[in-house]
Amino acid sequence: MDISIVVPLFNEDESLPELTAWIDKVMITNNFSYEIILVDDGSTDRSWAVIEDLRLQNPAIKGIKFRRNYGKSAALNVGFEATQGDVVITMDADLQDSPDEIPELYRRIKEEKLDLISGWKKKRYDPITKTIPTKLFNAATRKMSGIELNDFNCGLKAYRSDVIKTIEVYGEMHRYIPVIAKWAGFGKIAEQVVEHRARKYGTTKFGFSRFINGFLDLLSIFFVGKFGKRPMHFFGSLGVLSFLIGTFMALWMIGEKLYHLAAHIPYKREITDQPLFYIALVAIIVGSQMFLTGFVAELVTRNAPERNQYLIEKELR
Repeated sequence: MDISIVVPLFNEDESLPELTAWIDKVMITNNFSYEIILVDDGSTDRSWAVIEDLRLQNPAIKGIKFRRNYGKSAALNVGFEATQGDVVITMDADLQDSPDEIPELYRRIKEEKLDLISGWKKKRYDPITKTIPTKLFNAATRKMSGIELNDFNCGLKAYRSDVIKTIEVYGEMHRYIPVIAKWAGFGKIAEQVVEHRARKYGTTKFGFSRFINGFLDLLSIFFVGKFGKRPMHFFGSLGVLSFLIGTFMALWMIGEKLYHLAAHIPYKREITDQPLFYIALVAIIVGSQMFLTGFVAELVTRNAPERNQYLIEKELR
Protein backbone atom coordinates (compact mmCIF):
# COMPACT_ATOMS: atom_id res chain seq x y z
CA MET A 1 0.00 0.00 0.00
CA ASP A 2 1.32 3.44 -0.91
CA ILE A 3 -0.31 5.74 1.63
CA SER A 4 -2.06 5.46 4.97
CA ILE A 5 -3.94 8.58 6.06
CA VAL A 6 -4.59 8.86 9.80
CA VAL A 7 -7.29 11.34 10.82
CA PRO A 8 -7.94 11.84 14.57
CA LEU A 9 -11.29 13.46 15.21
CA PHE A 10 -13.60 14.67 17.95
CA ASN A 11 -17.12 15.84 17.10
CA GLU A 12 -16.51 16.42 13.39
CA ASP A 13 -19.57 14.69 11.86
CA GLU A 14 -20.28 17.56 9.44
CA SER A 15 -16.83 17.64 7.85
CA LEU A 16 -16.14 13.89 7.46
CA PRO A 17 -18.10 13.21 4.21
CA GLU A 18 -16.47 16.17 2.46
CA LEU A 19 -13.00 15.32 3.76
CA THR A 20 -13.08 11.64 2.77
CA ALA A 21 -14.51 12.43 -0.68
CA TRP A 22 -11.74 14.97 -1.23
CA ILE A 23 -9.05 12.49 -0.16
CA ASP A 24 -10.54 9.79 -2.39
CA LYS A 25 -10.49 12.13 -5.38
CA VAL A 26 -6.80 12.98 -4.81
CA MET A 27 -5.86 9.31 -4.40
CA ILE A 28 -7.67 8.19 -7.57
CA THR A 29 -6.25 11.09 -9.61
CA ASN A 30 -2.69 10.13 -8.60
CA ASN A 31 -3.29 6.37 -8.82
CA PHE A 32 -2.31 5.73 -5.20
CA SER A 33 -3.28 2.62 -3.26
CA TYR A 34 -4.44 3.94 0.10
CA GLU A 35 -6.40 3.62 3.31
CA ILE A 36 -8.07 6.26 5.49
CA ILE A 37 -8.01 5.49 9.21
CA LEU A 38 -10.54 7.64 11.07
CA VAL A 39 -9.95 7.56 14.83
CA ASP A 40 -13.00 8.77 16.77
CA ASP A 41 -11.68 10.14 20.05
CA GLY A 42 -14.89 9.67 22.05
CA SER A 43 -17.14 11.97 20.00
CA THR A 44 -20.54 12.85 21.45
CA ASP A 45 -22.14 13.77 18.12
CA ARG A 46 -22.90 11.51 15.11
CA SER A 47 -19.28 11.13 14.04
CA TRP A 48 -19.17 7.33 14.47
CA ALA A 49 -22.47 6.82 12.63
CA VAL A 50 -21.09 8.91 9.77
CA ILE A 51 -17.90 6.81 9.73
CA GLU A 52 -19.97 3.61 9.52
CA ASP A 53 -21.92 5.01 6.56
CA LEU A 54 -18.74 6.13 4.81
CA ARG A 55 -17.21 2.70 5.29
CA LEU A 56 -20.13 1.13 3.39
CA GLN A 57 -19.49 3.50 0.50
CA ASN A 58 -15.68 3.18 0.43
CA PRO A 59 -13.85 0.04 1.67
CA ALA A 60 -10.61 2.03 1.93
CA ILE A 61 -12.09 3.83 4.94
CA LYS A 62 -11.42 2.25 8.32
CA GLY A 63 -12.64 3.39 11.71
CA ILE A 64 -11.48 3.14 15.31
CA LYS A 65 -13.70 4.39 18.13
CA PHE A 66 -12.60 5.20 21.68
CA ARG A 67 -15.05 4.71 24.53
CA ARG A 68 -14.18 8.17 25.83
CA ASN A 69 -12.05 11.16 24.93
CA TYR A 70 -8.36 10.37 25.46
CA GLY A 71 -6.82 13.16 23.41
CA LYS A 72 -5.19 13.62 20.04
CA SER A 73 -1.94 11.89 20.99
CA ALA A 74 -3.75 8.68 21.95
CA ALA A 75 -5.76 8.77 18.73
CA LEU A 76 -2.61 9.19 16.64
CA ASN A 77 -0.76 6.44 18.48
CA VAL A 78 -3.56 3.92 17.93
CA GLY A 79 -3.95 5.05 14.32
CA PHE A 80 -0.21 4.59 13.72
CA GLU A 81 -0.39 1.02 14.96
CA ALA A 82 -3.12 0.22 12.42
CA THR A 83 -1.35 1.64 9.35
CA GLN A 84 -0.14 -0.51 6.46
CA GLY A 85 1.12 2.10 3.98
CA ASP A 86 4.74 2.84 3.07
CA VAL A 87 4.10 6.52 3.76
CA VAL A 88 1.81 7.73 6.55
CA ILE A 89 0.05 11.09 6.34
CA THR A 90 -1.67 12.68 9.33
CA MET A 91 -4.21 15.45 8.98
CA ASP A 92 -6.97 17.06 11.01
CA ALA A 93 -10.64 16.35 10.32
CA ASP A 94 -11.81 19.96 10.32
CA LEU A 95 -10.98 20.64 6.63
CA GLN A 96 -8.30 23.16 7.60
CA ASP A 97 -5.70 20.79 6.09
CA SER A 98 -5.85 20.32 2.33
CA PRO A 99 -5.60 16.75 0.90
CA ASP A 100 -4.18 18.33 -2.26
CA GLU A 101 -0.86 18.54 -0.38
CA ILE A 102 -0.60 14.73 -0.14
CA PRO A 103 1.01 13.93 -3.54
CA GLU A 104 3.90 16.35 -2.96
CA LEU A 105 4.46 15.09 0.60
CA TYR A 106 4.52 11.50 -0.70
CA ARG A 107 6.92 12.41 -3.51
CA ARG A 108 9.39 14.11 -1.17
CA ILE A 109 9.37 11.26 1.35
CA LYS A 110 10.11 8.77 -1.43
CA GLU A 111 12.51 10.73 -3.63
CA GLU A 112 14.40 12.71 -0.99
CA LYS A 113 14.57 9.71 1.40
CA LEU A 114 13.20 11.79 4.27
CA ASP A 115 11.99 10.38 7.58
CA LEU A 116 9.46 13.09 8.33
CA ILE A 117 8.00 16.19 6.71
CA SER A 118 6.19 18.68 8.91
CA GLY A 119 3.72 21.10 7.36
CA TRP A 120 4.15 24.83 7.91
CA LYS A 121 0.97 26.87 7.94
CA LYS A 122 2.68 30.09 6.98
CA LYS A 123 -0.63 31.93 6.63
CA ARG A 124 -3.04 30.96 9.38
CA TYR A 125 -6.76 31.47 9.98
CA ASP A 126 -6.75 30.57 13.68
CA PRO A 127 -7.82 32.99 16.44
CA ILE A 128 -5.10 34.93 18.26
CA THR A 129 -5.67 32.81 21.41
CA LYS A 130 -4.27 29.87 19.45
CA THR A 131 -1.62 31.53 17.28
CA ILE A 132 0.28 33.27 20.10
CA PRO A 133 0.75 30.11 22.24
CA THR A 134 1.72 28.23 19.07
CA LYS A 135 4.47 30.74 18.27
CA LEU A 136 5.80 30.54 21.82
CA PHE A 137 5.86 26.73 21.70
CA ASN A 138 7.58 26.71 18.33
CA ALA A 139 10.31 29.07 19.55
CA ALA A 140 10.88 27.09 22.76
CA THR A 141 10.92 23.77 20.94
CA ARG A 142 13.39 25.00 18.32
CA LYS A 143 15.69 26.19 21.08
CA MET A 144 15.55 23.00 23.13
CA SER A 145 15.55 20.45 20.30
CA GLY A 146 17.80 22.06 17.73
CA ILE A 147 15.26 21.22 14.99
CA GLU A 148 14.73 24.18 12.69
CA LEU A 149 10.99 23.94 12.05
CA ASN A 150 8.60 26.87 12.00
CA ASP A 151 5.47 24.88 12.91
CA PHE A 152 5.91 21.79 15.09
CA ASN A 153 2.19 21.45 15.81
CA CYS A 154 0.85 21.39 12.26
CA GLY A 155 -1.54 18.45 11.95
CA LEU A 156 -0.49 17.79 8.35
CA LYS A 157 2.64 15.66 8.42
CA ALA A 158 4.15 12.84 6.39
CA TYR A 159 6.25 9.96 7.74
CA ARG A 160 8.12 6.95 6.57
CA SER A 161 6.37 3.92 7.98
CA ASP A 162 9.44 2.98 10.06
CA VAL A 163 9.17 6.23 12.00
CA ILE A 164 5.61 5.85 13.25
CA LYS A 165 6.09 2.14 13.99
CA THR A 166 9.01 3.04 16.27
CA ILE A 167 7.91 6.09 18.25
CA GLU A 168 5.26 6.27 20.96
CA VAL A 169 2.97 9.29 21.34
CA TYR A 170 1.05 10.06 24.55
CA GLY A 171 -0.07 12.94 26.75
CA GLU A 172 0.02 16.12 24.63
CA MET A 173 3.16 14.99 22.81
CA HIS A 174 1.62 14.90 19.34
CA ARG A 175 2.80 18.49 18.95
CA TYR A 176 6.40 17.35 19.49
CA ILE A 177 6.50 14.31 17.20
CA PRO A 178 9.50 15.71 15.24
CA VAL A 179 11.42 15.91 18.55
CA ILE A 180 10.43 12.37 19.52
CA ALA A 181 11.47 11.14 16.07
CA LYS A 182 14.84 12.87 16.34
CA TRP A 183 15.55 11.34 19.77
CA ALA A 184 14.67 7.94 18.26
CA GLY A 185 17.35 8.41 15.60
CA PHE A 186 15.28 9.68 12.67
CA GLY A 187 17.11 12.87 11.82
CA LYS A 188 16.06 13.45 8.20
CA ILE A 189 13.36 15.98 9.01
CA ALA A 190 12.13 18.61 6.57
CA GLU A 191 9.40 21.21 6.34
CA GLN A 192 6.88 22.11 3.65
CA VAL A 193 4.68 25.17 3.38
CA VAL A 194 1.07 23.98 3.25
CA GLU A 195 -2.27 25.65 2.79
CA HIS A 196 -4.23 26.46 5.92
CA ARG A 197 -7.94 26.83 5.32
CA ALA A 198 -10.48 28.61 7.49
CA ARG A 199 -12.61 26.27 9.61
CA LYS A 200 -15.83 25.43 7.76
CA TYR A 201 -17.73 23.44 10.42
CA GLY A 202 -17.78 23.31 14.22
CA THR A 203 -15.48 25.10 16.64
CA THR A 204 -11.85 24.75 17.67
CA LYS A 205 -11.03 22.22 20.39
CA PHE A 206 -8.02 24.21 21.62
CA GLY A 207 -8.12 25.16 25.29
CA PHE A 208 -5.81 26.98 27.71
CA SER A 209 -5.00 23.73 29.54
CA ARG A 210 -3.13 22.53 26.45
CA PHE A 211 -0.77 25.48 26.88
CA ILE A 212 0.34 24.21 30.30
CA ASN A 213 0.29 20.52 29.37
CA GLY A 214 2.24 21.15 26.19
CA PHE A 215 5.01 22.96 28.07
CA LEU A 216 5.28 20.17 30.64
CA ASP A 217 5.41 17.56 27.87
CA LEU A 218 8.21 19.49 26.18
CA LEU A 219 10.26 19.33 29.38
CA SER A 220 9.44 15.64 29.72
CA ILE A 221 10.56 14.86 26.17
CA PHE A 222 13.78 16.81 26.65
CA PHE A 223 14.64 15.08 29.93
CA VAL A 224 13.67 11.53 28.91
CA GLY A 225 15.34 11.83 25.52
CA LYS A 226 18.61 13.16 26.95
CA PHE A 227 18.85 11.39 30.30
CA GLY A 228 16.35 8.52 30.09
CA LYS A 229 19.04 5.83 30.17
CA ARG A 230 21.51 7.73 32.39
CA PRO A 231 19.59 9.65 35.09
CA MET A 232 22.64 9.71 37.36
CA HIS A 233 24.35 12.08 34.93
CA PHE A 234 21.59 14.62 35.50
CA PHE A 235 20.69 14.27 39.16
CA GLY A 236 24.21 13.26 40.22
CA SER A 237 25.84 16.26 38.53
CA LEU A 238 23.43 18.74 40.08
CA GLY A 239 23.66 16.98 43.45
CA VAL A 240 27.45 16.99 43.53
CA LEU A 241 27.54 20.65 42.45
CA SER A 242 25.07 21.68 45.17
CA PHE A 243 26.91 19.60 47.80
CA LEU A 244 30.29 21.12 46.89
CA ILE A 245 28.91 24.67 46.99
CA GLY A 246 27.38 24.06 50.43
CA THR A 247 30.56 22.41 51.70
CA PHE A 248 32.71 25.26 50.39
CA MET A 249 30.54 27.85 52.17
CA ALA A 250 30.65 25.86 55.42
CA LEU A 251 34.44 25.47 55.26
CA TRP A 252 34.78 29.17 54.49
CA MET A 253 32.86 30.11 57.64
CA ILE A 254 34.84 27.63 59.77
CA GLY A 255 38.13 28.87 58.33
CA GLU A 256 37.13 32.47 58.94
CA LYS A 257 36.34 31.73 62.58
CA LEU A 258 39.59 29.82 63.12
CA TYR A 259 41.53 32.74 61.63
CA HIS A 260 39.86 35.20 63.99
CA LEU A 261 40.58 32.96 66.96
CA ALA A 262 44.22 32.48 65.98
CA ALA A 263 44.73 36.20 65.42
CA HIS A 264 42.84 37.07 68.61
CA ILE A 265 40.41 39.17 66.61
CA PRO A 266 36.94 39.45 68.13
CA TYR A 267 34.44 37.33 66.22
CA LYS A 268 31.18 39.25 65.86
CA ARG A 269 28.71 36.40 65.26
CA GLU A 270 28.62 32.69 65.80
CA ILE A 271 28.55 30.52 62.67
CA THR A 272 25.00 29.37 63.41
CA ASP A 273 23.84 32.99 63.60
CA GLN A 274 24.85 33.73 60.02
CA PRO A 275 22.36 33.39 57.13
CA LEU A 276 25.16 31.86 55.04
CA PHE A 277 25.24 28.91 57.41
CA TYR A 278 21.64 27.96 56.62
CA ILE A 279 22.19 28.46 52.89
CA ALA A 280 25.17 26.11 53.09
CA LEU A 281 23.16 23.59 55.11
CA VAL A 282 20.29 23.59 52.59
CA ALA A 283 22.73 23.25 49.67
CA ILE A 284 24.39 20.22 51.31
CA ILE A 285 21.05 18.54 52.10
CA VAL A 286 19.61 19.23 48.63
CA GLY A 287 22.80 18.03 47.00
CA SER A 288 22.72 14.79 48.99
CA GLN A 289 19.06 14.21 48.12
CA MET A 290 19.60 14.83 44.41
CA PHE A 291 22.58 12.46 44.37
CA LEU A 292 20.49 9.77 46.09
CA THR A 293 17.63 10.44 43.62
CA GLY A 294 20.03 9.87 40.75
CA PHE A 295 21.35 6.70 42.38
CA VAL A 296 17.85 5.28 42.88
CA ALA A 297 16.83 6.27 39.33
CA GLU A 298 19.95 4.53 38.02
CA LEU A 299 19.01 1.35 39.90
CA VAL A 300 15.48 1.50 38.48
CA THR A 301 16.82 2.04 34.95
CA ARG A 302 19.31 -0.83 35.23
CA ASN A 303 16.55 -3.19 36.36
CA ALA A 304 13.96 -2.04 33.81
CA PRO A 305 13.08 -4.71 31.20
CA GLU A 306 13.83 -2.28 28.34
CA ARG A 307 17.20 -1.16 29.75
CA ASN A 308 19.10 -2.69 26.82
CA GLN A 309 16.57 -2.12 24.07
CA TYR A 310 18.09 0.03 21.36
CA LEU A 311 16.88 0.99 17.92
CA ILE A 312 18.87 -0.87 15.25
CA GLU A 313 18.47 0.52 11.72
CA LYS A 314 20.34 -2.20 9.85
CA GLU A 315 21.77 -5.60 10.66
CA LEU A 316 23.78 -8.26 8.84
CA ARG A 317 23.52 -11.88 9.93
